[in-house]
Amino acid sequence: MEHLKNMLLEEIDSFRELGHRFENKEVSSADFKATSGGMGVYAHRGGEEFMIRLRIPSGILNTEELKLVYNLAKDKNLDSVHTTTRQAIQLHGLSIDEICDVMKEAMNNGIYTRGGGGNFPRNVSISPLSGVDKEEVFDVTPYAQAVNNHFMNKITTYKLPRKLKVSFSSSDKDTGNAGIADLGFMATKKDGKDYFKVYLTGGLGKNAAKAIEFDELIETKDVLYHVEAITNFFMAEGDYLNKNKARSRYITARMGEESALECYKKHLAEVKVKNNLDLEVTPKEYNKSGVKINLNNNRLIEQKQEGLYTVYFHPIGGILKLDTLKLILDRIENVEDVEIRLSMSEGMYIRNLNGDEAKDLLEITKNLGGETKLEQSSACIGVPICQIGIAKSQSLLDEILSYFNEKGFNKDVLPSLRISGCNNSCGTHQIGLLGFAGKKKRINDVVTEAFEIHMNGKLGKDDAKLGSAVGDIARDDIPKFLYELAVKVDALGITYDEFIVNQTSDFNEIINKYLV
Repeated sequence: MEHLKNMLLEEIDSFRELGHRFENKEVSSADFKATSGGMGVYAHRGGEEFMIRLRIPSGILNTEELKLVYNLAKDKNLDSVHTTTRQAIQLHGLSIDEICDVMKEAMNNGIYTRGGGGNFPRNVSISPLSGVDKEEVFDVTPYAQAVNNHFMNKITTYKLPRKLKVSFSSSDKDTGNAGIADLGFMATKKDGKDYFKVYLTGGLGKNAAKAIEFDELIETKDVLYHVEAITNFFMAEGDYLNKNKARSRYITARMGEESALECYKKHLAEVKVKNNLDLEVTPKEYNKSGVKINLNNNRLIEQKQEGLYTVYFHPIGGILKLDTLKLILDRIENVEDVEIRLSMSEGMYIRNLNGDEAKDLLEITKNLGGETKLEQSSACIGVPICQIGIAKSQSLLDEILSYFNEKGFNKDVLPSLRISGCNNSCGTHQIGLLGFAGKKKRINDVVTEAFEIHMNGKLGKDDAKLGSAVGDIARDDIPKFLYELAVKVDALGITYDEFIVNQTSDFNEIINKYLV
């Protein structure tokens, strides 16, 4: 990628100049965003500070790369970084000069920001436990890495209607979000051979849609043909005039599933005639010696490699404090074959630890992040940082956890929440068992910050569905609603899943007190 790096380095100087002109109000917000998004940069609300998104390929990091992220943030006097719901890392609150300096330093060390926003193929997501998951079909990591490389090799050439998201999942659980992607690959087997089930034109946000299924399994070597086919399909049929309808799901909505699938197949056939994109990959081998332990902790995951473990760490709301990051880095720096994988829910998996290493890491990170599922909730950055956000998603999560703490309730009974500051679903509220989308609503003749509740969203090959909106709750009432819900579930001695299926009258009695 040396040629690409040199090309991108040349872009930084002109982007710095554009940023200065934007700071001086010589360039409009829309004109700045038209360029900045493709550089992985967005202005904060008010236009005085900026965010840069580090494109971590499929969320995979080694200790040196994680140390680089730490040093980039520390050198700019930040106290935290933001881990996202698509396996990237964002640095917030920087000047345009600091943004460009971070971009250059990251690129010189192999981490890119180009295409991290704007109308480009985004970071390829993946099941974060792929390669170590006991229940996976096969390791999809090398295929995701190949697609990341494919995109980055020509990242400056794309002219898409809007962003394009590709995802890989290593099992039917769909922990890589293949079923809601523009192009999704789900690992499967037939007659003992590896295949992918392919999903097309899904997406969250306004007018969200589950992806439609390609009607045959594909051989693993054919992945890149489908990547090129969805790209060509999107460029040929996507809406370049109306940004609000420029995602691939609107093509299927316009054409209908059958016609969209036939159109896609035509593009696929053309790609196969014109290109040789057969893919051969080499899965990683795990040869580290393990150490078995007997420990019950919901952040500890036993790998399929005997005696090896993964530890999950979840910074509250994805706000990873640098002090905490430094503590983790110091602990894992000399651990053999350790690997970090960012999750699809703002957390991180620290993999390939023997039992003693895992136990030690669990101990030193105890209560520095989320321990219960509720504490492991996701929240987008929201107001006052996001330009288009409506509600304070981070503040809501903090208020919920503070309320539970004040009540002395730390039992692990509620599911993880997914909180978005608006309907764009950056917090993925539409695929959560309990999701919240920010809005403004007139309540008692006063315009009030509220959240629309979405319920029972889930992913998975056989039972995937988007959550149903059930009404609005004023932001101030949400902690009380959730606390009352938690107390009721706990008193019944059942799981939340059992409660929501079997105790609908109890749930309705609680929620109807708070709907506005």
